[in-house]
Amino acid sequence: MGWLLEIVHETRVSYQGAARASYNEARMTPLTLPSQTALQTRVSVGSAAPVWAYHDYWGTVVSSFDIQAPHNELTVRSHAMVETSPAPAPPDPLAWDELRAGSDAGLVAEYLAATPRTTVDAALAGAARERTRGAGPLETASAVAAWVRERVEYMPGATEVQTSAQEAWDKGQGVCQDIAHLTVALLRETGLPARYVSGYLHPRPEAGLGQAVAGQSHAWVEYWAGGWVAADPTNRASVGEGHVVVARGRDYGDVPPLKGIYHGAPSVAMDVTVEVTRLA
Repeated sequence: MGWLLEIVHETRVSYQGAARASYNEARMTPLTLPSQTALQTRVSVGSAAPVWAYHDYWGTVVSSFDIQAPHNELTVRSHAMVETSPAPAPPDPLAWDELRAGSDAGLVAEYLAATPRTTVDAALAGAARERTRGAGPLETASAVAAWVRERVEYMPGATEVQTSAQEAWDKGQGVCQDIAHLTVALLRETGLPARYVSGYLHPRPEAGLGQAVAGQSHAWVEYWAGGWVAADPTNRASVGEGHVVVARGRDYGDVPPLKGIYHGAPSVAMDVTVEVTRLA
């Protein structure tokens, strides 16, 4: 049996002075996938600006809006009802030669290339390949995820949004974004196409039905082994009923929950809250 989750994600941006115009994109809408069904979704803006939705190149629902009147604050609220499923069994993996041939010829090749956030040095890349030598695709992915978590301690505030995979490795600390970036980087170095996943996590499986809890914007990974396989290296767990997918891409740069440009005030402060309630 799956779960029925209600998710409320609110981001409040406060400007130091008035912003005279802002143009924004929000990626806060859960997707409908084989593992989850988005029953209701709505993104609203506190100023009552019209919101336009479209799918970007990576398949994410983007809510686009602009505000032309002067404003000191911007509030974006996403409300969703999502039915999730237990983690599926991993597919029968392809042999490495089949996997490499298929990856080179298909769209998953885009998930093999390093990006600035998922670049590691030659020594670390070589160590990852040596560590997984002789292992099959599923065993390789499991070994990489475990290695990353042995090395990187989860530590809020230890890194910044632009921190790279190599920097997180060197520091030995980071948040889910860093752990996902590093895992993706090393999976790619071993020959597995891998993508960064952003979404929501219900952090307390023991919470009662109808009990709202402080949820999390979360990041995990998916890798290609003849089918996409999800893994949550931060929590050393499979991905199941408590995970809700919002976006996928090469790294965080493809999936930020909110980004935009504005004219006016020199700096901003941002406050984010996520509330998750299991209804069934």
